Amino acid sequence: MYLYSKGSVMLNKIICHWTAGSYTVNEQDKEHYHFIIDGTGKVVTGDYPPEANISTSDADGYAAHTKGCNTGAIGVSLAAMAGAVENPFDAGKYPILQLQWGAMVKLVADLAKKYNIPVSTRTILTHAEVEVNLGVDQNGKWDIARLPFEPGVVGAKAVGDILRIVTGK
Repeated sequence: MYLYSKGSVMLNKIICHWTAGSYTVNEQDKEHYHFIIDGTGKVVTGDYPPEANISTSDADGYAAHTKGCNTGAIGVSLAAMAGAVENPFDAGKYPILQLQWGAMVKLVADLAKKYNIPVSTRTILTHAEVEVNLGVDQNGKWDIARLPFEPGVVGAKAVGDILRIVTGK
């Protein structure tokens, strides 16, 4: 089996985000994420392939999606949540749509299989889980800690657990 690696560094995690924008993917989104799911559920490819993040110290460029956690990490984002407020929760004008979530979960499962990334709390996670699960400060980022189409799902762990359960099937 071919491992996607440079030396001892390999693609070993997938971190899921929202863009905090509209349902349309823009140039900045493509610069920061490997894949973005727009408001129709279409997967848009970013400027850098996942392999660009095997090493984030070279001059070739990479997708800078998560503070201090880009090396070895694939960034997947939902184009959504412009104007969202964490508490009291308000999803804003562009809440995450169920069809976007479904497309993201399928994409994450496909990427995990392609790059041989096991499903765990340290390897398949939301940006909101990075601080707790990986111990890297994220300046209060809370994407994805709510699913607007599932109001009973509250908190980064709850959302991440659903992502991992569905991804692992």
